[in-house]
Amino acid sequence: MFSGPTMDHTYNTLFETFQVNGEDLKFYNCRNLSPEKYDRLPYSIRVLLESAVRNCDEFHVTKKDVETILDWNDIQLKETEISFKPSRVILQDFTGVPAVVDFAAMRDAVKRLGGDPMKVNPICPADLVVDHSIQVDFSGRSDSLKKNQDLEFERNKERFKFLKWGASTLRNMIIVPPGSGIVHQVNLEYLARVVFTKDGVCFPDSVVGTDSHTTMINGLGIVGWGVGGIEAEAVMLGQTISMVLPQVIGYKISGKIGPYATSTDIVLTITKHLRSVGVVGKFVEFFGPGVEELSVADRATISNMCPEYGATVGFFALDRIGVDYLRQTNRDPERIAVIEAYLKAAGLFRNYSNDCEDPVYSQVVELDLETVVSSVSGPKRPQDRVPVNKMKGDFAECLTNKVGFKGFGLPSDKLNTQVPFIYDNKEYVLRHGSTVIAAITSCTNTSNPSVMLGAGLLAKKAVEAGLSVNPYVKTSLSPGSGVVTYYLEESGVVPALNQLGFGIVGYGCMTCIGNSGPLPDVIVEAIEKGDLVCCSVLSGNRNFEGRVHPNTRANYLASPLLVVAYALAGRVDIDFKTEPLGYNPEGKPIFLADIWPLRSEIQEVERKHVIPAMFQEVYEKIQKGNHQWNSLEVVESDLYPWEASSTYIQRPPFFDDMTKEIPPVKPIVNAKVLLMLGDSVTTDHISPAGSISRTSPAARFLQLKGVVPRDFNSYGARRGNDAIMTRGTFANVRLVNKLVSNPGPKTLHIPSGKVMDVFDAAEAYKADNIPLIVIAGKDYGCGSSRDWAAKGPHLLGIKAVIAESYERIHRSNLIGMGIVPLQFLDGQTAASLGLTGKESYAINLGDNIQPRQTVSVIVDSGKTFDAILRFDTDVEIAFYRNGGILKYMLRKMLD
Repeated sequence: MFSGPTMDHTYNTLFETFQVNGEDLKFYNCRNLSPEKYDRLPYSIRVLLESAVRNCDEFHVTKKDVETILDWNDIQLKETEISFKPSRVILQDFTGVPAVVDFAAMRDAVKRLGGDPMKVNPICPADLVVDHSIQVDFSGRSDSLKKNQDLEFERNKERFKFLKWGASTLRNMIIVPPGSGIVHQVNLEYLARVVFTKDGVCFPDSVVGTDSHTTMINGLGIVGWGVGGIEAEAVMLGQTISMVLPQVIGYKISGKIGPYATSTDIVLTITKHLRSVGVVGKFVEFFGPGVEELSVADRATISNMCPEYGATVGFFALDRIGVDYLRQTNRDPERIAVIEAYLKAAGLFRNYSNDCEDPVYSQVVELDLETVVSSVSGPKRPQDRVPVNKMKGDFAECLTNKVGFKGFGLPSDKLNTQVPFIYDNKEYVLRHGSTVIAAITSCTNTSNPSVMLGAGLLAKKAVEAGLSVNPYVKTSLSPGSGVVTYYLEESGVVPALNQLGFGIVGYGCMTCIGNSGPLPDVIVEAIEKGDLVCCSVLSGNRNFEGRVHPNTRANYLASPLLVVAYALAGRVDIDFKTEPLGYNPEGKPIFLADIWPLRSEIQEVERKHVIPAMFQEVYEKIQKGNHQWNSLEVVESDLYPWEASSTYIQRPPFFDDMTKEIPPVKPIVNAKVLLMLGDSVTTDHISPAGSISRTSPAARFLQLKGVVPRDFNSYGARRGNDAIMTRGTFANVRLVNKLVSNPGPKTLHIPSGKVMDVFDAAEAYKADNIPLIVIAGKDYGCGSSRDWAAKGPHLLGIKAVIAESYERIHRSNLIGMGIVPLQFLDGQTAASLGLTGKESYAINLGDNIQPRQTVSVIVDSGKTFDAILRFDTDVEIAFYRNGGILKYMLRKMLD
């Protein structure tokens, strides 16, 4: 990272001094490049410009990059490449382990090839939050927090020891021990610098992270977004990010929030709106007087779901409300003074009520907050918003609609199926629409006091009214940090939450990522017996098929308040206006309106109970860790002592065949299709993070290693072992592969005509030296920024993907692992070209490949079609030539 100016720095003339608390500090005043151009730049682009100016070395970042960014208004539509060097990298547990594994493997490879292994160290500062994704083994109906945490620590002890080794040997890396909370909330409340000061020079905090919801930090005026773990590792090693200068959509907010609406309703409304606008690959920047109606927590909720509306960032420039948030979260007053003074001097501080400060945007769209109504999204995608007052009818339509994002294809004679069952010696009935999981979870909402306190107040009123939740509903509350526990306790709502089953089950990413844990056997049996469309309701950000739980076919995103409401109702097909949640002991019907807390009521409780002392108490001891973490003993060694018997940590084979020389680019010939996929195939389909099925190739591998099923853990927890993750690639039970008749992790091995597990088929192809490709539809790789969704296919032997379009991060990850992303020409699809997936394919690549060139794909059926080579920059071509970004960086260390 930048360490101060030198005498020959290209932009020394921009260097200026300002004073804070009697201290002279310096900064690059980029406005002096051209005041007229600078004042028209969106605030997020100004951050890119400052980084380019400060880091300009005519190697990684050039003067041309600076001039291109400054001329954004004229260049934004030309897809011009720039280099960007973020101020830091942030990693979470599931992606942090693979990153440290790769660093350890790279050290071994550098040593083997005659280099200095200690060159493999982070150059760019890195924060790794061990926010291990706890499985909800014990629901919120018992003293489950300690039980879940103890069980999770025992399961993951080996991984934690490995991370502790990384903390001892990798320089320039902060590792936050487990039990602290979800990475994005810890980043927002504690790690975010907002402004760095190094060698007396101030510059903006900017960050890339190994989780797509890194964008949550945009709500605090920090430019940041999710990248693949592979790309993040390269940034840690000093590599710049090569990116296309983005268009910036201005999202103007006006009006006031209604008394019954929540920040969750706002973000679900924005998500659907921006999906229809089309913002993939673009920045979104929020402005307008309505922004001042939103707290930083509200803004962070909106920024968090940026991946769901498809943008790269969802940015709110810092203003007075942001400064107040820094005080509320107990930041150092002297640092706050520096932050405010620097941002004002640099033209990066906003007054949202002053439209004279509004920059020029590529396009402006608007939202009046008064139009926002109570909403949920589902049953299969976060952008499919449903107003709560239309939920009953919408769910009924989904049952009979043809199978798709809004349909389950049930025949009319199956709509009224009911299955009785006995639970705790009492008979209950499940039917379509029954709620079986209700989880207040996820970084999106649990960082927001307004919706968390709102859920608590609603629970309190429900208990006072005599309502209860059916005991078979798996309820849970997993906050993003310990601060949430403090203010829930202080506000007096915890007893009511506990009584309804929403006791705290852990601090981490839980139900939202698929760690919902098992449902009772009688529930599973009833669902399967009746082929029921039962539901989960969660305050999360993703509800893709098979993600939350394999037995909940319908999954709805909702505010924490509505999670409690649907748990009380016991079903999602309810009209809250005309149907009661339940009845009090006297038989009086209780409606949702009777117990719903007004926004003003919630805000009053928040002002009283969310105070700086809570943040001080939680975060002053965050890096000290707990007794379990501190008791872990690790070997002090620069090279990791790999254990052959480990089922958690193994050296990956990525560098085993690597040479110092760069191999030539060769055509892909005689390739077979491993999978033929449709639209919106997510990284959850490609590389699941949840539980390992007992019938899967990964399970068979673990059992051969002596691991019993109860200790399988999740794919996410096993990301340090390539043998398991390769077997878990395309292992999602809801995967729809057109080469086979039923959903699931199966494919057709074309030479033999046999249907096999995807891994077994790939191994059979590998034995015959047959390269593989994947054919897919639109938005291939949407969802989480999951590096194993590229690493796994690479190890399966997949050489290329041909899709109609790609999610930004996943396309980058594919290139980072040496997989070719090809895109059908506009208007063409696999179906329109008559491709069956049973042919052999040849892809005409050579040593002279260029960004976005057209290449020929030859099919042995006699067809030939053109596709776009989705290497968008020269740097991406360099990565591919090297066999991926990590091999590219490793060869640099050998120079």
